[in-house]
Amino acid sequence: MNNFSEKVSLIWNVADQLRGDYKQSEYGRVILPFLVLRRLDQVVAPTRSAVWEADQKYPAGPTAEALRERMLQKAAGQSFYNISKLDFEKLLADANHIAANLRGYIAGFSANVRDILEKFRFEEQIQRLDDANLLFHVAKRFVAVDLHPDRVSNHEMGYIFEELIRKFSEQSNETAGEHFTPREVIRFMVNLLFAVDDDVLRKPQVHRTMYDPACGTGGMLSVASEYLSKLNSQARLSVFGQELNDESYAICKADMLIKGEQADNIKRGNSFSEDGLPDLKADYLISNPPFGVDWSKAEKVVTSEHESKGHAGRFGPGLPRKNDGSLLFLLHMLSKMKPADQGGSRLAIVFNGSPLFSGAAGSGESEIRRWVLENDWLEAII
Repeated sequence: MNNFSEKVSLIWNVADQLRGDYKQSEYGRVILPFLVLRRLDQVVAPTRSAVWEADQKYPAGPTAEALRERMLQKAAGQSFYNISKLDFEKLLADANHIAANLRGYIAGFSANVRDILEKFRFEEQIQRLDDANLLFHVAKRFVAVDLHPDRVSNHEMGYIFEELIRKFSEQSNETAGEHFTPREVIRFMVNLLFAVDDDVLRKPQVHRTMYDPACGTGGMLSVASEYLSKLNSQARLSVFGQELNDESYAICKADMLIKGEQADNIKRGNSFSEDGLPDLKADYLISNPPFGVDWSKAEKVVTSEHESKGHAGRFGPGLPRKNDGSLLFLLHMLSKMKPADQGGSRLAIVFNGSPLFSGAAGSGESEIRRWVLENDWLEAII
């Protein structure tokens, strides 16, 4: 991409406006949601008239909401839309009312976009920027950034978004470890997953699915999609994920949306107690779940499923100690694998050392390890 660095620098320089009123670790809370809005503002521009017509033809109402949603999406030509008569340029034209107008503009978006902005807690940033007399200046900076899909493809947009996530992570010691798995580690895992399927993945129009139950900002899913695209431009990888942290969820879902992927495949919540994709069976499963996570908050649901469903549920083999849920992630992922007669699945997961040795013989951890080995599911420990 010829203008990749230029676009990233232009967006990154918005931080100049924030310096002093915001800490360095807070820049992303403003810049990332504004970037999403600017991109979507330009994506919906060609279909605004068609969406307005559909909005008039199919008025809101409890009995017709599903039809209205379908027709608005059809008019927009994608999974999101905006029924507001405002756009970024019109927001700047009324500087004295920019906060109220921006809120109205956001309210005009479809629910999937509003969900992203709510999880970013963007309303807090609108108020904070407005109080500091910065809102107009930040919006003006973003109007100067041309992200129209005719000039920046979905694939290029993904690169821009992910590069900014990386820069924000590196700038903030508070979030660096939380958000970012090294790309070389992810590429290695993806190579392991795809290695035995290379011949199949090179076939025309091949379609595969991938799931990450602790997807964070979506780095693993993005790297896998990029890998498959380079291997076979005609291949399609549908990605699914779930994330507990609001900001990480918003970043991941926004990344999928601006790249033209199915953002609604990303679910928010605790994978143990609120499985957002209960019926999913995926071809590939990949994750770097948090080490030593305490699963006490999900204890009631997990224990109930273990006792009532046994091996018909996710946690039949056993339950690990409550201060380390690593093996629960593994059990959850194993439940999403396809049976062998449907082609089977491959799974890669990052652990620290504890799942290899924690728990004495007969403990939950020991029984889980025994169950995995007896079913001959373990191919390698690296």
